[in-house]
Amino acid sequence: MRLPAIFSLLLITSLESSAQNAYVKLGQQAFMDGNFKSAVAQLEKACMIDSTNANAYWMLGYSYYHSQNYRKSIAAFTKTIYIHPTDATAYYYRARAKSYLGKDTFLSYDEREKYLLGAIFDLTKAIAIDPTEQTKCFQTRGIAYREYGIFKLQPNIKNYDKIRGISSLKASIGDLEKVLKDNPSRSDISSLIDLSKEKLATFTGKHN
Repeated sequence: MRLPAIFSLLLITSLESSAQNAYVKLGQQAFMDGNFKSAVAQLEKACMIDSTNANAYWMLGYSYYHSQNYRKSIAAFTKTIYIHPTDATAYYYRARAKSYLGKDTFLSYDEREKYLLGAIFDLTKAIAIDPTEQTKCFQTRGIAYREYGIFKLQPNIKNYDKIRGISSLKASIGDLEKVLKDNPSRSDISSLIDLSKEKLATFTGKHN
């Protein structure tokens, strides 16, 4: 390669790196300030220039999440996971975004089931990757299991499945009881367990 061509390539690479770093820095500042709309604008540019920056994609996914753009949040966290497969927090927040879409009654039943199951899968993955994340993941997965159980127990829909619905409600109780066992003073978890038990009793006719 001729020297002028090499110099041109180095200059372009340097300019792209500088621009990417500038967008990441601006996006990070907006992110830290809680200005997620501005963070999205800057981080989108950063990720267009450099599609290998897992941190930029993570912040972008989180910013989308807090902007209630759950589909784009899922896409950004999916990129994060592709680059960094052991990022438990990326799985956690992708699960949170999927959970919101799973409750969206404007989506088809098949789409909702895909997102609800996807949330449970991601939380299970996060628990396996990082044991220190277990408490919040068990809590969130317990809620996700309850949502999925209720979904499967809706009458007159093609997705109705009483066995899977009841199993999910039982799994919900199991996860939440793990959280309560570690911290018996958490009355919020006790309330969540009672709610799952009430839903289970509605469909089984069994009351404690």
